[in-house]
Amino acid sequence: MDGKSDQRSGEAVEGAPHVTRVPESSVSIRRSPKYGTFTALGVALGIVAALILTTVFDGTSHPSPFTEVSYSQTQAFGFILLWCVPAGIALMMILALILDKAVSRKLRHATVRVDQIDER
Repeated sequence: MDGKSDQRSGEAVEGAPHVTRVPESSVSIRRSPKYGTFTALGVALGIVAALILTTVFDGTSHPSPFTEVSYSQTQAFGFILLWCVPAGIALMMILALILDKAVSRKLRHATVRVDQIDER
């Protein structure tokens, strides 16, 4: 037997690890969206929206009625970006929460058995 335990017969040999069996338990498994990915998509969506808004609406040719300063198209893009990026992130987070709620209904159940090995 070479100092090992024979698992089939249940004999314990000196120097062999002691295996403790824990009762089986049931666990629930579900998928969850990756929020980091949705955040990155929200940032990209905000940048694209700001780019489209900057090029479609030409509001930089006249001075601002509030500050009486004319802004370049790059400055207008930066100002619009300050609003569009957080809005894109918020929209994608709401979508992620909706998907999380919809997917959480599809739970799978599994049985888990853990064997703890004491190798002293």
